[in-house]
Amino acid sequence: MTIDEARAAFPVFERFAYLNAGTNGPLAGPTVAAMVERTQADLEQGRGGAEYFSSVVEQRERVRAKLAATVGVPGANLSLTTSTTNGCNIVLGGLGLGPDDEVLTTDGEHFELLGALGASSVKVRVAAVRELPPAQSLDVLLAEVTPKTRLLALSDICWVSGNRFPIDELKQATGLPLLADGAQSAGAVAVDASGIDYYAFSCQKWLCGPDGTGGLAVREPESLSVSAPSYLSQDGYEPTGAFSPRAGAKRFDSGWTPPPALAGLDAALDVAPEGRFERAAEMAARCRQLVAQKAEVVTAPGQGTLVTFRFDGDTAELVGQLYERGVVVRDLPGLGLLRVSCGWWTTDEDLDRLVAALP
Repeated sequence: MTIDEARAAFPVFERFAYLNAGTNGPLAGPTVAAMVERTQADLEQGRGGAEYFSSVVEQRERVRAKLAATVGVPGANLSLTTSTTNGCNIVLGGLGLGPDDEVLTTDGEHFELLGALGASSVKVRVAAVRELPPAQSLDVLLAEVTPKTRLLALSDICWVSGNRFPIDELKQATGLPLLADGAQSAGAVAVDASGIDYYAFSCQKWLCGPDGTGGLAVREPESLSVSAPSYLSQDGYEPTGAFSPRAGAKRFDSGWTPPPALAGLDAALDVAPEGRFERAAEMAARCRQLVAQKAEVVTAPGQGTLVTFRFDGDTAELVGQLYERGVVVRDLPGLGLLRVSCGWWTTDEDLDRLVAALP
């Protein structure tokens, strides 16, 4: 499928320069059609019987394989979750870290990761790298590592600055377990999570899937405890609650994904065209150049697909004004920043429309 053919599947592009997949990606016609078809089938045929359950289980495994391929891991290492937040909580809950343990993170993390850290009893060390040029981040991160550090927990791409954090280099330099927040990378850039211990991501952003869908890649599933089991976590259980975990990362599946959402995600993953990562990178580079003519761009060159810039004024008001002119972006409250998300679907016309609407 070509870029133009894939783009034609998204009706929203007829109305908007849609530049906010970092929050919610656009929905394609086939995605919604699959959800409606599944819902209609459930309405007419009910949600029971061997055929119903076997069809949903088959689709779960098909989606699992597609998501695993998206982040470069075997299907046996991919758990179906509800969100990046869900994945981070699974990891922090399963590691069993205590108050004598330290976790290293950054000052550029989303609450989806910070909440899991805050709910644990670990000591959190924060490296101030959000505003740094990417080339300087590694040294600052390494300086915060101590003999008590038990986990590295940070984003692949920072949701605020749009800069990439050096997760692979940090992992290699320390040898410590790594939990990566992949919310702004999975589906946006090429990802190889095979060397990452835990890689959590959402599917409603860059993968353009339905709400309430996500994934967690676990490099060694048997080494992580199941702290929040669902019925799908077990192969057998006792009246006492003791259970035998399923093989691989299936033991961390967060529950029965609603079949309509599952069907929509299955369809959404087939819409992504060839050359999508190269196209998104090209559009992000052009966006950065154009926006720099009017504002201070925070995002360094050659990062992911987010472009963040400063605005001296009411950012929420500006976002509303841009929306009225057919441009969808978001502000980062309290920081005086606006963020543009450039996907494979972004066109030169979208970016020209954005810049023309900026004050």
